[in-house]
Amino acid sequence: MLNQKAIKLLQDLISFPSFSGEEEQTAKRIEQWFSTYNINYHRKDNNLWATNLFFDSQKPTLLLNSHHDTVKPNQAYTRDPFTASIEDGKLFGLGSNDAGGALVALIATFTHFYAQKELAYNLLLVTSAEEENAGPKSLRHLVPELPKIDFAIVGEPTLMELAIAEKGLVVFDLKLKGTPSHAAHPNADNPLMKLPQLIQAIGNLEFEKVSPLLGPVKPTLTQIKAGSQHNVVPSEVNLVLDVRVNEKYTNEEINQLVTDQLDCEVKARSLRLKSSSIDPQHPIVKAGIKLGKKTYGSPTLSDQAGLDCPSLKLGPGDSTRSHSADEFIYLHEIEEGIDFYINLLNQIL
Repeated sequence: MLNQKAIKLLQDLISFPSFSGEEEQTAKRIEQWFSTYNINYHRKDNNLWATNLFFDSQKPTLLLNSHHDTVKPNQAYTRDPFTASIEDGKLFGLGSNDAGGALVALIATFTHFYAQKELAYNLLLVTSAEEENAGPKSLRHLVPELPKIDFAIVGEPTLMELAIAEKGLVVFDLKLKGTPSHAAHPNADNPLMKLPQLIQAIGNLEFEKVSPLLGPVKPTLTQIKAGSQHNVVPSEVNLVLDVRVNEKYTNEEINQLVTDQLDCEVKARSLRLKSSSIDPQHPIVKAGIKLGKKTYGSPTLSDQAGLDCPSLKLGPGDSTRSHSADEFIYLHEIEEGIDFYINLLNQIL
């Protein structure tokens, strides 16, 4: 029964546009779920959270988190992204896979345990907003108002395998300066002519620490912009460097290394999207392995970046379907996800 209710909840959520910062309707639908099951909850902006009925401040707390915002549908959609249709065991719709399946599975799991007494851990459920754009009203801004979190399960599509590490992200704005002039006159300080050397330096960036889970730090040049007229040498070239960070480095260390190795102006947009991990010997990881799951490192970013506690990324669905056209999740993935979450928590609660 709980499985079917969770699927119906996801169908309803899909029917409401919930782009980052515009999640009012999905927040109201989640409130309805809490009210139906007599779950005491809190809301700030479009974030909702609840603790188990017999919360005990003397016990450690496990956070169950996923998000209810979505990206905007891309132009390759052939279906209405807000119609939650079911065909051949697939539930279609924007946000069905990322991360609706994980979200409703965690909500159902929390509901299952909500009124149970004498749990070894407190449970804290947070259905968060603005995950897709790491916005100003996302999980990281809510954390100071929540009970102390000892460890977390963050619901994202992982095919129910255990992502025990996640890459962080630092985006750098690079500025290569020169001297502007008329194109007809000699100019030995044309910033565009310095560009090949800078690109080579980016290709030669050295980050010695390689993670067995996440591999090396991965810098990628993603944007270049310069000039506005054919007959004017520009004063500068602007570039964007995307750096995916393994758990062997802090973002502050990456900032220093990039600054030291590139001969241009370097400015990090933010250092807050840090990598995350959990000890492979942590009880929740050992419980998942005992139930037949494998561990791996995830290259994609999630709300884990806003947490300072050990965290595990785990959920139904396939990450390769995220942000794709005609997004879908299999119904059996949601059902099996709920069953696995419950079995996993039964191992430690």
